[in-house]
Amino acid sequence: MNLVFLEEVESTNKYAKEHIDELNDKAVIYTDNQTAGRGRLNRVWNYMGKDNIYASIILKPSDTMKEIYSNLTQYLCVILAEVFEEYGVVPQIKWPNDIKINLKKISGILAEGVIENGKLKGLVLGFGINLNTKREILDKINQPATSLNIETGMVIDKQNFLKKVLEKFCLRYDKFIEEGFVLIKDEYIRRASFLNTDITVKVFDKEIEGKAIEITDNGALKLLDKNNMEHILLIGDIL
Repeated sequence: MNLVFLEEVESTNKYAKEHIDELNDKAVIYTDNQTAGRGRLNRVWNYMGKDNIYASIILKPSDTMKEIYSNLTQYLCVILAEVFEEYGVVPQIKWPNDIKINLKKISGILAEGVIENGKLKGLVLGFGINLNTKREILDKINQPATSLNIETGMVIDKQNFLKKVLEKFCLRYDKFIEEGFVLIKDEYIRRASFLNTDITVKVFDKEIEGKAIEITDNGALKLLDKNNMEHILLIGDIL
């Protein structure tokens, strides 16, 4: 993978999309200072300090958009969970692709596509990881959040962590593109703490309440509401 380090950038995803033509497949943009990041569904994003990971992977699997590409965030989510486990912590996946430790968010993922004249120029898979965040910064966030240094009591080597993630990502990437979500389904479900619990999922401006009963072979969430009606959700946020 070709690593491109930028000392400061508005957003690694934004930079990747703007320079998609000159960036190779599997190029990685990363920075110490992201000034205008963005979360999923246009949520507010918070800068946690330079000793954390702000990165984007550029992927060019084909020139046409395929349904399987929407599961790449879940693939990366499993990869991140595997790396977290190497540090002795227990990550829990919050559908579709957030990771929590001790019920507190530690990482998030944002995927975007670049399409021009009906052709897919590339996918951008952005991710942020709280590795070494001061507690006073976390206390200002509007949701429970944590960082790996707080959970382990150790300063985390950022370059080493990123290297582990990228190596694991590449190891099964080609096979994932061929087989899809079923390749990682069992690993994903094993870490999915929300399954078999009553949850509320926000899908745009609508909220759906029910029991999370299944993750399907294409990574969707199957919800059973109080009227025993099934809902198959491809997008949304667990509240």
